[in-house]
Amino acid sequence: MLRVLAVDDEAPALEELLYLLRSDPRIRSAEGATGATEALRLIGAALEAGEGDQGVDVVFLDIHMAGLTGLDIARLLAGFARPPLIVFVTAHEGFAVQAFDLKAVDYVLKPVRGERLAEAVRRVAELVSGRSATVQEPDQIPVELGGVTRFLAIDDITYAEAQGDYARLHTARGSHLVRIPLTTLEERWRSRGFVRIHRSHLVALDRIDELRLDAGSMSVRVGDAELPVSRRHARTVRDRLLRRSPR
Repeated sequence: MLRVLAVDDEAPALEELLYLLRSDPRIRSAEGATGATEALRLIGAALEAGEGDQGVDVVFLDIHMAGLTGLDIARLLAGFARPPLIVFVTAHEGFAVQAFDLKAVDYVLKPVRGERLAEAVRRVAELVSGRSATVQEPDQIPVELGGVTRFLAIDDITYAEAQGDYARLHTARGSHLVRIPLTTLEERWRSRGFVRIHRSHLVALDRIDELRLDAGSMSVRVGDAELPVSRRHARTVRDRLLRRSPR
């Protein structure tokens, strides 16, 4: 049973969100705040309360608010030793990449549909029930395409390529540039079967079609791309491929 705080400076939107949340049987309690100051006060009190009825498992945050934005609040909460989970609820698509950077569980667009909110609650409930383990990354990553934010399934990514502080994500249908360093993706996606093969490449292990050795150098074929494997990573790549389950 989840303890929820919803934050929105528009009273009708907050009331509607609280109505939907309180209708979900997985939610024990749902309180509201109409701005950053009230939200931070309630969250601070909840963190002190810990696991009791006054605690908070997840904050449903609007982004555009007077004073501190929802993104500002999320950044502040990230500094706590055990912050609540975050779900952004907003009318704007353009902040999805920043939400991902802040490790939001979900990004729900207004007007909020009951079934979409229920999906966000499901994701939160799964994370809270297993929170003693490592928090899982979302199944999708937001990417910009023609000025519109799309959500790309991580399972569709064959490899990622470093481009400075950015990374280019390659799929069978094309590529997308995201403002996330390759080292960050390596850490986040290690449990998903991605392996670093070179300082410039992170590859989905089960997308490697061939391992090639030529005059002491190693490379892998991923679809139509042949990617070099550095000496530093060669042994790890070879060992991981030998242990890989057949597709």
